[in-house]
Amino acid sequence: MTAPKQDLTSAASQTGGVAVASGVVVGAAGAASAPGAAPATPASAAAPAAASAASGSGSAGVAAGAPAAGVVERPLTHFRTLPLSIKVNGAIVGPTDVPAGLMMIDYLHEYLHLTGSRLGCGQGICHACVVIVDKPDGTSEEVRTCITGANFFHGKTIRTIEGHAKRNDAGEVIGVSPIQQKFLEHFSFQCGYCTPGFVNAATVLIERLQRQPVARDKVETTITEALNDHICRCTGYVRYYEAVKEVVLTTPGLVKEAA
Repeated sequence: MTAPKQDLTSAASQTGGVAVASGVVVGAAGAASAPGAAPATPASAAAPAAASAASGSGSAGVAAGAPAAGVVERPLTHFRTLPLSIKVNGAIVGPTDVPAGLMMIDYLHEYLHLTGSRLGCGQGICHACVVIVDKPDGTSEEVRTCITGANFFHGKTIRTIEGHAKRNDAGEVIGVSPIQQKFLEHFSFQCGYCTPGFVNAATVLIERLQRQPVARDKVETTITEALNDHICRCTGYVRYYEAVKEVVLTTPGLVKEAA
């Protein structure tokens, strides 16, 4: 004898939640309508069983694709820091905790907001990023900041391109250095991206010649060697050279006559 349609509908509606949860919709309805079949499991009792089955299946899937035991993920925001104290353009900065391995160019840009030093090649080739390191013995040298960590400069005194101009008490520029002035007069640069590096290189040269004047017949070679590592993508080499040469020849005490 066929069961009334309303009984089938009723049975399906009573077991629908469990059937869907277990993934056996037709079987649940069929079991309810089959003569002599076991009584349908109450929803309250079937739900935990279905949930257990579902969770068991899910656990197996997670276990199969889970990473090997012992692998620990560490947040990328955890940095080992080191203290940095430095004298920049006459002002003492720090101590500041900076991430170990942070490049000096990034420290200048992001911590001190001194963006005049340019990040060019990032490989220490173009020398657009150099700063001047002043040594205790009175000498100075260029150091590339794109490949030198900030902590290398701990305890040192440096000058950036921002430190060459003369400023009043309000911080306003009231004059530029002789090298900067000659670069302007000779139109030595076009885009200006490499100019900070050339200014620092020429400044180191002028200061060295103040301590050790060069023979007149060695002026051209000396200037070429001082600027040789710096790359200008606008090919402004000749005008850079001419500007530096004029400063060297017109500044008293930088050139000595041959004996």
